[in-house]
Amino acid sequence: MIYNIYKPKDFSSFSVVKQVKRITREKVGHSGTLDPFADGVLVLGIGKSTKKLSDIIQYDKTYEGVIKLGEKTDTKDLTGTLVEEKEVPDISDIDFSKISESFLGVQMQETPMYSARKVNGVRLYKLARKNISVKRNPKQIEIKYLECTAIDSNLLHIKVECSSGTYIRVLAEDIAKKIDTIGHLIKLTRTTVGSFSLNDSLTVERFEEEWKS
Repeated sequence: MIYNIYKPKDFSSFSVVKQVKRITREKVGHSGTLDPFADGVLVLGIGKSTKKLSDIIQYDKTYEGVIKLGEKTDTKDLTGTLVEEKEVPDISDIDFSKISESFLGVQMQETPMYSARKVNGVRLYKLARKNISVKRNPKQIEIKYLECTAIDSNLLHIKVECSSGTYIRVLAEDIAKKIDTIGHLIKLTRTTVGSFSLNDSLTVERFEEEWKS
């Protein structure tokens, strides 16, 4: 059985899996980690259906997020430590459709140190917390759609459709660089994984009701 579960903010993907495991008393897996500060679609496989997750993990995904300009953090998001500040240019003159267009297509992206990816069997974020940086081979990703709009003088709203394995935190930093400043992600929602949509996702509480009925 495959379920589209809503992961709330400030919960790890693993903690949601753990809750569902407690409810079902079966093996449970997910189709791709969503950062604790983010919310949205988390596709879970229960029992024998966990085998299907290796296919689902490859599905394209869509996100909505907010970038704060002028400040850079070590994690590239709001959970990190501020490491740099820079002036923000007047963004009212910027052609954001041109900026968005420049990111479309297949490209190489380096995995951030604060991520769940493993290098030599160790998760990168565990090394990052010890101030250890290791070589990460860039991965091929594809940005299929990007819409970037100004909310105010130092906040941008983004909508992204991308291939599996894309780090929106890295994209956010790159967008900030493109407009001659720095930035980090302060909000992120995963709105779809393939055909699984946020509109159809179940909270863990709702899932428990359905499962027990």
